[in-house]
Amino acid sequence: MTAVDGRSVDPLRPPAPPTGRRRVGPGVVLSVGFAAFLALACFAPGLIAPQDPAAVAPLDAFSPPSFSHWFGTDESGRDVYTRVVHGAGSSLVIGFAATAIGLVTALLLGVLAVFGGRIGDAIVGRAVEVLFAFPALLSALLVILVLGPGPVAATIAVGLSTAPGYARIIRTSLLTVRSSGYVEAARLLGHGPARILVRTILPNALSPLLALATLGVGQAVVWASSLSFLGLGAQPPAPEWGAMLASARVYLTTAWWLTVFPGLMIVATTLSATAIGRALDARGRRAR
Repeated sequence: MTAVDGRSVDPLRPPAPPTGRRRVGPGVVLSVGFAAFLALACFAPGLIAPQDPAAVAPLDAFSPPSFSHWFGTDESGRDVYTRVVHGAGSSLVIGFAATAIGLVTALLLGVLAVFGGRIGDAIVGRAVEVLFAFPALLSALLVILVLGPGPVAATIAVGLSTAPGYARIIRTSLLTVRSSGYVEAARLLGHGPARILVRTILPNALSPLLALATLGVGQAVVWASSLSFLGLGAQPPAPEWGAMLASARVYLTTAWWLTVFPGLMIVATTLSATAIGRALDARGRRAR
């Protein structure tokens, strides 16, 4: 024992973590608030945009932003604000579903690589390297070429395109946890391989993926919107952000609001997901 400022300190004991709470930055607060707005737009869009997103009013076509139409109207007189709000549901559903597909596929590949022996690790390693040789968007286009265009095909394409990156991270995390002391203790206690994998390795290896998945949602929304813009995802007149941009690109010089507001929603969604994901990652690092 040693004395520091009149207090006894055990040199073998790690220092206690700081007791003060870390202040949450304004960017994270704004991101959480915007995420709450998006959640409301997904589950109850009628509360914040009660109009029909498909209702046309030819006499109000190309009306600029005003108190009656916050985001203006499009070439058919449809309210752009209403369409942007109702489009949040389809855009985010694709983003979350694609992220889930990517994580599940990556988890299967990671488990096969770590617990499939040298052969399994070699097969997964070569497959991931081949997939990494193609740009992610090009891989998504190849999947859509096989499945055909549409929102379901776009979701699967984006999910499979993100899987290689997740697979590398999951494989590294599984290898780290597998060699840890508490896994060895579980073996000494007589636990079987399946129980160790399900109850010990996976919960500890996958806990850092929450932040990664949050970051992936924003990326998936951008890619899904890109595919819709190219006419390979949701099709006009569906109120989806990428499809709205595709329909409005011919009016870019005459009706700027048709592209600005859907584009701002894509950017704001990506930024908020990135801010929340980084905050979760920083918090997880401090906890570990």
